Amino acid sequence: MKTYQYLRSGILEAYLLGSATEKEKEEVEKLLTTDADVLAELNELEASMEDYFLRNAVPPPPGIREAVELRISQTEVKKWEEPAHTYTEPTSTESKEREPSYVHVEVDNTHIRVHKYWRTAFIAVFILSKIFLILGLYYYFKASSQADEIDRLKTQIQQTSPLSRPATP
Repeated sequence: MKTYQYLRSGILEAYLLGSATEKEKEEVEKLLTTDADVLAELNELEASMEDYFLRNAVPPPPGIREAVELRISQTEVKKWEEPAHTYTEPTSTESKEREPSYVHVEVDNTHIRVHKYWRTAFIAVFILSKIFLILGLYYYFKASSQADEIDRLKTQIQQTSPLSRPATP
């Protein structure tokens, strides 16, 4: 029963996707050596995920390979140099094995790339905002002048109205 709950907990999926914690990774690797059901389920999950990813893969745009190769050839590639250590390393068989050297790629790209549809959408929103701003200001000042005109007409009516004049005998 414990194996069934473990298989349904989602830890194997997290392990395959690389999002499991160190403790979960150690636990899965320990179970893989002892439990054949967990190993079979892991292999089945890996095959189904690989099949899913291959079926739903999006091919890159044409010409992207050449663009990447051109960009790589234009960038400066340097060997990653380890900083000098001030302490002495212990002499054991593990420390004698050399770790792989990493390649440091320096990229100096100062431009932000925007998808062409986003650029068009941004321009359209910008133009529409300016149109609405102008229309809003126009109708605000028009309403303000109409309110002033109404006040002026009200005072004119009150001044010329016979009810507002005192009665003469």
